[in-house]
Amino acid sequence: MEVTSLEALPLDGARLLILTGAGVSAESGLATFRDSNGLWEQHRVEDVASPEGFERDPHLVWKFYSLRRQQATTVHPNAGHAAIAAVERRLGDRFLLVTQNVDGLHQRAGSERVIEIHGSLFRTKCSGCDLEPFDDTASYLGRILPTCDRCEARGGSALLRPDIVWFGEMLDPGHLRAIDAFIRADPGRPFFFMAIGTSGAVWPAAGLVNHARAVGATAVLVNAEPAENASRFHRFVQGKSAEVLPALLGVEGSASR
Repeated sequence: MEVTSLEALPLDGARLLILTGAGVSAESGLATFRDSNGLWEQHRVEDVASPEGFERDPHLVWKFYSLRRQQATTVHPNAGHAAIAAVERRLGDRFLLVTQNVDGLHQRAGSERVIEIHGSLFRTKCSGCDLEPFDDTASYLGRILPTCDRCEARGGSALLRPDIVWFGEMLDPGHLRAIDAFIRADPGRPFFFMAIGTSGAVWPAAGLVNHARAVGATAVLVNAEPAENASRFHRFVQGKSAEVLPALLGVEGSASR
């Protein structure tokens, strides 16, 4: 692994797969569980981010996500988000962004080719049927929780829940197929994989870097701290994404839409 300066990646004619994690959103002021030792109001993450937690106390879970919805609307995309959106406009279909973040900041910055592998804070789905997830910005902080009209029309009853991939749940197979297809596409073209604002040591970062390298990708890690598997990356740039990405992606001076 080479610890490098901010020399721009040679992206002309190349393909670029980017994976972003909580570090990118944290630079916009969004708190993470890690900031509070994995606790929220003294509740463990599993209490508010698992099917079992929702079954046990749906009011608590909806309170947590309602407050997160409110918080996400008070912050703005940072220069890292803008740089990623700018390089997408430059590369077009040779670009794909995979984000572990659920706050929608990438889309607000102008990103369009986005796979939200952990879901979206601003979508809701049914806990009991396959109702298509729908856009939802409402806060459910009272005693009345949202229920599924479709289930009720069929004579049943089910609560709606945030469209988030919780602990113990599988990632969307369609998302995984789309990522795999992008990695394998156009093998004769230079290919770069970047993990940004994530340790790179756990799934999906660990799996993606190995998968991308298997087809010849140059792997780059951008993070505030070194990762356990940093040796799997060809380059490591230590720093905040908002500070290093504009130069690294060659889009300094570009603004998001």
